[in-house]
Amino acid sequence: MTERVRCRYAQWPAVLGILLLPAPGSLLAQDTTAGKSVYVKWCAGCHGDGGAGDGAAAASMLPRPRNFTSGLYKIRTTASGQLPTDADLERAIDEGLPGSAMPGWKGRLSQSERRDVRAYIKTFSSFFADTSQHVVALKFSSPPGGASVAALKVGRQFYDSIGCRKCHGDQGRGDGPSAPTLKDDADFPIFAADLHQSWRFRGGGSVEDIYRRLRTGLDGTPMPSFADLIDQKFLTDEELWRLAQYVRSLSPAAPPEVRDVVHAPQIPGTVPVSPDDSAWTRVARSWFPLEGQVIHKSRWFAPAVAGVWVQALHDGKTLALRVSWDDRTESPDTAWLKFEQRILETVAGDDSAPGPKAEPWPDQLAVQFPRHLPQGMERPYFLMGATTDPVYQWRWTSRPRRAFAGLARGIERFDTLPGAPAGEATYEHGEWRLVLTRALATPDTANEVQLEAGRAIPMAFFAWDGSSGEHGSRMAVSTWYFLALDRPTPPGVFISPVLAMLVTLGLGLVVVRRAQRRGAARSGV
Repeated sequence: MTERVRCRYAQWPAVLGILLLPAPGSLLAQDTTAGKSVYVKWCAGCHGDGGAGDGAAAASMLPRPRNFTSGLYKIRTTASGQLPTDADLERAIDEGLPGSAMPGWKGRLSQSERRDVRAYIKTFSSFFADTSQHVVALKFSSPPGGASVAALKVGRQFYDSIGCRKCHGDQGRGDGPSAPTLKDDADFPIFAADLHQSWRFRGGGSVEDIYRRLRTGLDGTPMPSFADLIDQKFLTDEELWRLAQYVRSLSPAAPPEVRDVVHAPQIPGTVPVSPDDSAWTRVARSWFPLEGQVIHKSRWFAPAVAGVWVQALHDGKTLALRVSWDDRTESPDTAWLKFEQRILETVAGDDSAPGPKAEPWPDQLAVQFPRHLPQGMERPYFLMGATTDPVYQWRWTSRPRRAFAGLARGIERFDTLPGAPAGEATYEHGEWRLVLTRALATPDTANEVQLEAGRAIPMAFFAWDGSSGEHGSRMAVSTWYFLALDRPTPPGVFISPVLAMLVTLGLGLVVVRRAQRRGAARSGV
């Protein structure tokens, strides 16, 4: 062998070594051993040691954690039935899945940890190792210009014609006629999405995100892909965009910002008692999120009511509090009893209590105050007070439809008081609208909070969806917030600056006039 040939062969190991170096971001560049350590520490509690979605916490969750062994993923940029891309997995890990127990990990894990755990997750399914699988993201078109009234009308027409309302309901609150029959591929009950809460959409709440979900579907759920309707020329790609724009228009333009204080402006005349009074259209709404009650047995990890919208007005004598919230059913509703039973069988309340049976429970709401306004920031225990420090509550129930008041001494004890707020409620298209009114001052100063203008009045909320099996301690709760009864602006606040300006102007004219006279006198004019 010549020296030249020997040198050529001697270079091959180096060349092969370069060729076999893992490309940045490729599977080879990811450490599944390190990924397993991350997974065991942070993910296995929900998804299970073997990735089957059966971790210790899974039984208390709805929707259930992802079963990685199946290879089925809801949120993808690939066609229906296809595996997700690495970018799809990365987005779910980084940003989480709103409306579920899956948090975003971008601020908790390093980039290398997230990359490694993504690689390890893929080892749970043999589909990712199948070389015949060509995982390629779909090419999505750009949105058409404008979302005019006419464009949204087109979107609404296809919302009806392709059957969206069957699950999501006429107004999109997840209350369609098929809603109580829905289940996923694992036979777990599943809620049709409430299209009025885009900030809780699993795959994102932008028009582009919604369009992609319409194109790809949500594999493993009743939500299909509508791409075949484009292929069949039942609708065009632009019309699918119009449907996405219509769905997005059902939610607020931006996710609601949670504020600590509800302001109640003072109005002339009397406060409105009807939830549909036009006066409420001129009052700002505040959003308060609710979470499952997980402190007291029987615990509830999957509340149906995600939050409440609150508005308030007063006329100097009476407070009117308007609370509205999305609820798929006007409970009790016998059409949802089978769905309720499936929820109760799916979601564990705690480690010891036997599974309850579905019953026709009503919907309920409670508004909570301290009995007396605190001087500082001290407040009673938020979870319905305590035996030695009860809280004052207004409660409302859908059947019998009435409002009443009392003292809560913890979750298990409620003592009704003689005085009660007036309550008027309306249910329509998956939404409750309730107005509670009460005098600011009452004779029972020992038990009933006296509502004073200019004071920070602690206030909290509780909600029960009867058709989801919620009653007693199985409920959604909030922390303490505040109600502020605004005082009217005194007329002097507006008049005084005007008077001051006029006086200043007058004095200025006098000074100028005197200066002009002196100048004329000196010149002998």
